[in-house]
Amino acid sequence: MATVPLLSDEEAPAESRAVFEAIRAARGTDYVNNFWRALAHDPALLRATWERLSAVMGPGALDPLVKEMVYLAISTANGCSYCVHSHTAAARAKGMTSAQHAELLAVIAMASQTNALATALAVPVDARFMEG
Repeated sequence: MATVPLLSDEEAPAESRAVFEAIRAARGTDYVNNFWRALAHDPALLRATWERLSAVMGPGALDPLVKEMVYLAISTANGCSYCVHSHTAAARAKGMTSAQHAELLAVIAMASQTNALATALAVPVDARFMEG
């Protein structure tokens, strides 16, 4: 259950409705998901988050599918169920196959395990990894 009500278009402040329209236009859909509806209580935060997300996830050096898969990995590491589901759906929409998803989950699991071991053992970083 959300800690704040999810605002409908009718309930959202005008500034938030404007961001909803930007989301719809950018995504080519009439759907605005729950994350944005929760943020709509704070129009400035909603706008800033949407603008930053649009910039980071927009065209760049990384392929859009790679960006979604990285987002999914970080969301898994951070334990964000909402983001795991949202970005799994987005990655699938960008072409992630079942085999890629399975391999990504294996990489996430392996990294989680080796990160925990390296942290618990306080393994010093090799000097050659510190170069350039």
